[in-house]
Amino acid sequence: MKRTIRTMFGVAATAGILALGAPAFTGAANASTTSATSATAGLRQGQSFLFNYTFNGHLKVAGGNFTVDHRVYLVVKFNTGRVAFSKWEIARTHPITPGGAIYVETTIAAPCAPGNNGYARAYDEATRTWSPKLPVTICQRID
Repeated sequence: MKRTIRTMFGVAATAGILALGAPAFTGAANASTTSATSATAGLRQGQSFLFNYTFNGHLKVAGGNFTVDHRVYLVVKFNTGRVAFSKWEIARTHPITPGGAIYVETTIAAPCAPGNNGYARAYDEATRTWSPKLPVTICQRID
């Protein structure tokens, strides 16, 4: 029994070492992306995501599945591409949100009249990946 367990752990450890071994070098750009991804693979889970809500009279954007203890760039843009808000944030563990989580209170007033005129996205610097676009409403003054 003990020998079987040791054998199973030995196989699992060997497989883990092989899985984390040297990346396949098919090109310089691919090698840097592959090594960054494999180095942080255990810290990030699945596709990153964003959600939004109103807090303190402002639009708040939050999300998860980013690389824990690494920088995430959050940007809120109008549909025209003009930036309404941006900020670098460090992804931290959170009891409810999976992976590395960010919670950012923007300077954009909320709630607004219905109608999405913008979107939010977040860039995980460690994995060099963008989250999917999250449609948001950006309040605009009418004078």
